[in-house]
Amino acid sequence: MSRILMERSGEMEVFVRVVQEGGFSAAARSLDITPSAVSKLIARLEARLGTRLLLRTTRALTLTEEGEAYHHAALKILQDLNDADREASGGSVRGRLRVNATIPFGTMFVAPAMPAFIARNPDLVVDLSFTDGIVDLVAEKTDVAIRMGNLPDSGLIARKLGQSRRVVCAAPSYLARGGRPETPSDLERHDCLTFNFRRTRPSWPFRFEDRDVAQAVTGSLVVNNGETMKQMVLAGAGIARLGVFHVAAEIAEGSLVPLLEECNPGDLELVHAVYLGGGPLPHRVRAFIEHMIETLDEKPLLKMAS
Repeated sequence: MSRILMERSGEMEVFVRVVQEGGFSAAARSLDITPSAVSKLIARLEARLGTRLLLRTTRALTLTEEGEAYHHAALKILQDLNDADREASGGSVRGRLRVNATIPFGTMFVAPAMPAFIARNPDLVVDLSFTDGIVDLVAEKTDVAIRMGNLPDSGLIARKLGQSRRVVCAAPSYLARGGRPETPSDLERHDCLTFNFRRTRPSWPFRFEDRDVAQAVTGSLVVNNGETMKQMVLAGAGIARLGVFHVAAEIAEGSLVPLLEECNPGDLELVHAVYLGGGPLPHRVRAFIEHMIETLDEKPLLKMAS
């Protein structure tokens, strides 16, 4: 049994390399071993697991359903092993840090914070990816993601970075054309811009006449990210509901007008850094999170409530 345990990580690494390189020969070249050695290791792995992980033809190599699951698990285990090696070697911040964030938050706060972070950690390569879609951290090989709003239950570890109130707003050009809503129900006759990743009928919360109201909204435009939403509302396409941090400058200069503030329930858009658990937090991830906390502490619109 001890022999098998010692060989597991090697089998995993060969398997992951085969998937990454797309074939046995390419994996063998990258590992500096023979293709027959790779074939034998994969065969031994499949025999030990009692299932087929790869489907091989003369033209293609694909993962079975079991292979997909094993590949995801193997990536995490190998990452944990690499992190353990770094911890044991002194815990210096080096290697590649893969960060995912929403487009508005990433462009407004993460990107500007990176020059100072890189200057502090010159042995680190930061790989940034900004999207408002929810990425699979394992599948996308992402070390840490910054997510907005309430977090669903998951196996991820979360660290709160800040929070921002939301605001309903529109451009003066839209209000000149469509009028100004005076009550939440007035939104029924307005073009309200919504997100296409919401799975239920869109509604916005309000506090009206001493009761909580979920006002259904509809409009002629739906988008998939907050930055596009802001550009559309600035262009006069309709009314939007966005984080104050995202539109504070436009409100201050008058290119956007806050609406129904007397009915604003004061709900908060939370900002979290999330990462995989199950082992020691890599120093590069810890350093990034601490740097973002330090950076955001200087931003009044995102400070955490006392």
